[in-house]
Amino acid sequence: MKESSTVLIIDDDSDFLVAVGHLLEARGYGVRTARDGREGFDLARALEPDLILLDVMMRERTEGFFTLERIRATASLRRTPVIVISSIYTDFPGFRVDPGAGWLPADLFLAKPVEPARLIAEVERLMNDRPATAVRAGSGAP
Repeated sequence: MKESSTVLIIDDDSDFLVAVGHLLEARGYGVRTARDGREGFDLARALEPDLILLDVMMRERTEGFFTLERIRATASLRRTPVIVISSIYTDFPGFRVDPGAGWLPADLFLAKPVEPARLIAEVERLMNDRPATAVRAGSGAP
C-alpha cells in the first residue's frame, strides 16, 4: 500500500461507516465516506480513490448495483477496485452474486457482517494487485 492510498466507503449505515473507517485508518489508509450512491459516485469522480467499498441496499434495494454501473462507465474510475459489501445474502437468502459471471462488474462481493481480518486482507490484496500504471484521470487514456 502506498502511503496516500484512499478508500471510499459508500454505505447508508453510519455504524458501518465509522467502524470500517477506523479499521482502515488504523492500517494507514485515508478514508472518505458517502451515505448513498449519488453522493458516493460524485465523491468517487472528484477523489479518484484507490479502492471503493460499496453497499447494495441503500435508499433503494439495488442502488449499489446502479452506482457500480456508473463507476464502471466512467473512464477515470473504470479500473478502480470495487468491493461490494452487503447484507443482501441475509435479507434474500437464495440470492447469490458471482462477480466472475460478468453481470456485476465488482472485483469482489463480501457478505455482511464481514470479518475485519478478511476485509483488510482483501483490501490489501486488491491494492497490491492494482497495476502501477492504472488509468487515472488526466493520463490521456480513455
